[in-house]
Amino acid sequence: MSAVVTDVSRPCPRCGATLWSDPRFTSWCGECDWNVDPLAPEEASGQVARHPLTARAPRGDDSSPGPQHDEGSAHTLSRLSLTTAYAVAMAVHGVTVVLAASAVWCVVRGWGGLGAPLGVVLMFLAWTVRPRLGRPPRDGQVIVRDEAPALYGLIDEVAEVAGTRGVDVIVVDTDFNAGVQTCGVRGRRVLTLGLPLWEVLGPQERIALLGHELGHYGNGDTRRGIVLGTALRSLHHWRYFLAPTPDPAPVEMLVNLLYLGPRALVRGVLLLLDRLTANAGRHAEYEADVFASRAGSTEAAVRLMDRILLDEPVSTIVRREAQRLERELRRPGRKGETGQDASRLWEILADEARTIPEHEYERRRRLGAARKHRADDSHPPTHLRRRRLLSGDPSPRRWWPTMRGRNARPENSPTPDACWPRRSSGTATPTDAAPPHHVGTSRSRTPVPPRKGSCAGDST
Repeated sequence: MSAVVTDVSRPCPRCGATLWSDPRFTSWCGECDWNVDPLAPEEASGQVARHPLTARAPRGDDSSPGPQHDEGSAHTLSRLSLTTAYAVAMAVHGVTVVLAASAVWCVVRGWGGLGAPLGVVLMFLAWTVRPRLGRPPRDGQVIVRDEAPALYGLIDEVAEVAGTRGVDVIVVDTDFNAGVQTCGVRGRRVLTLGLPLWEVLGPQERIALLGHELGHYGNGDTRRGIVLGTALRSLHHWRYFLAPTPDPAPVEMLVNLLYLGPRALVRGVLLLLDRLTANAGRHAEYEADVFASRAGSTEAAVRLMDRILLDEPVSTIVRREAQRLERELRRPGRKGETGQDASRLWEILADEARTIPEHEYERRRRLGAARKHRADDSHPPTHLRRRRLLSGDPSPRRWWPTMRGRNARPENSPTPDACWPRRSSGTATPTDAAPPHHVGTSRSRTPVPPRKGSCAGDST
């Protein structure tokens, strides 16, 4: 049951206007923006400065293109940047090929027995930094098509709006996030849905979320392609191997010094690829938002942008309720159905999300614009994405048939929640949850139970 919260009004200490006040959230003034950001500017140093909301946005994200923007020259520059990025990516893969060829050559030549060990080392390096096609997330629970045919059918229908096909696997985890990735040689598509985000969304907002994620396949997002994606993974593996050893011994200190040059080179190439593909990545996010609007309606896509701003309060609720549940389960003589108790966490989260007042959304919108809030470093600022959706042609709400190929009346259309797989009752297996991956702090692990009917007990 939703908590009943009473707003308490009092005057603003700066302008005297009535403050928006709720005991759960920050009191602030809608007239002069007093206390929109409760952190004073001088406090934005140290630990707080590492929060992504206080981080400086990459150049070019501070404003959206205006009418005076030269689209022709921008398109030419973008094509040139992508061409250069592909050339750099191929050079990265070329290094891997050279390592593998050198390893074979050393083994064949022999060099009096010295070549074989060197060849083995080079082959090990080549295998480690080889192009990787990705794998499904390990932290999550897999839902296959047989367990949720209606959900997969809905995703297939949303994919048609994006001009692409559906996904092969759905993974449920406990991040305040969602995403898609392509895995393996066969190019299996994996959709990851974070339950904290899913539970705070309404039915049309969930469809908009599906439209956004599938839109990345429909718009040909280059960062998710085989050439650039695998090159970035290889560079991250290089950076891992060349990372300095902490508290080094004398020999390790020498190795750290020898790695200074290669480490700087790898970091430079990573930064170069990021800069070359930044504009294309931001454009892909804007295009995915358009697909979200087409799938769920412009209104639903805009509300989705507002829900993204709830990452901090949602993660706080999830941790609080998970810790409360853990204490309950540890009580001596505790009796009851563990699965039913676990499912209440998600019901409480959805209940509390529905009671968040509109003035708190408005405060977070203003705060997000001031701090240039973004889902993560690859996304444009959320307030610019919202502005673009509002400035475009509005898309109406779309009705979805109950089953693929069946002409159903709108009132028989399923909500995304109705499509969720249902399981027989049983003991729920807690999983590890973490704060949202885009919160730039260390990922503290908090036991969080699975959602009711979300394949409890199945693990990847």
